[in-house]
Amino acid sequence: MLYALARPLLFALDPETAHSLTLGLADAPLRLGLLNIRRPPHRPVRAMGLEFRNPVGLAAGLDKQAEHVEALAALGFGFIELGGVTPRPQPGNPRPRMFRIAQARAIINRFGLNSVGVEAFVENLKRARRNTVIGVNIAKNKDTPNEQAAEDYERCLEALYPHVHYVSINVSSPSTAGLRDLQSAEALQALLARLRAKRDALRDKHGRSVALAPKIAPDLDGDSVRAIAGVLCRSGMDGVIATNTTVSREEVRGLPGGAEEGGLSGAPLRARALGVLRELAAALQGEIPIIGVGGIMSGTDAAERFGAGASLVQLYTGLIYRGPRLVSECVSAYPGK
Repeated sequence: MLYALARPLLFALDPETAHSLTLGLADAPLRLGLLNIRRPPHRPVRAMGLEFRNPVGLAAGLDKQAEHVEALAALGFGFIELGGVTPRPQPGNPRPRMFRIAQARAIINRFGLNSVGVEAFVENLKRARRNTVIGVNIAKNKDTPNEQAAEDYERCLEALYPHVHYVSINVSSPSTAGLRDLQSAEALQALLARLRAKRDALRDKHGRSVALAPKIAPDLDGDSVRAIAGVLCRSGMDGVIATNTTVSREEVRGLPGGAEEGGLSGAPLRARALGVLRELAAALQGEIPIIGVGGIMSGTDAAERFGAGASLVQLYTGLIYRGPRLVSECVSAYPGK
């Protein structure tokens, strides 16, 4: 109810300003002990070797710097994915870099993986009281050649390892030139082999395991999805996230803001993300759990992902348009007990 009242005011602001203001406002009632969110029903799920109190998570991109972990966890998510984070600080693309397409319940962003860098990110995370499963989305720096990308991912994995439950490997952001080239079967196989070896060494060092889950694009054809599925199985990945944002503008062509560069998320992404999920589920045959994300705007959308083979789902743009009640709605749509 409060979000419904505040939304017209927030939507009157520049989207990035509203984004930052909303996160800041979410922190205030938590500090004062006034945050009173109705908890979603209990729907425990086991996936990627982890226990989730419910199958609905926050997607990467909302809390890029790990500055609002407690407030977001209080919304009732079963897990939270933070970031993306890069090894070295980088400012991302110049503003404006986030655009609402309200008529289509969509957002275009071209943040360009703005990041405080992994060391500062870890310090923010260490200060947060965490009572939920935490994942972090990692990526290479913009100026790192793809031939050296594995070193960037390894550096992030090592710094984050003691503080997280899983790491999402971002090879699909459309806002970093050339990043999606890492999704080719050959490049992905090489990258994941490096990260699997690094994770195994860190597991021996720290005495705990952190799950690895690549995040792929919604713009892949069926052959590419099936090739990636094979790489995931051979590489021993613990999960896969389907999908990131799309570069397609087919669904928003002619709408105000629809031609802006960047990744499109929200309702227009639903069909593409669902299609990739179905292709992956058919190829993987249950061997690796899938986290479904992209265009989930209702409990019905979440139920559709579960029915298509997702073990877990994540929200981002739907949360912006619908508010916190969407979390409980999607948890209630889970068919398990």
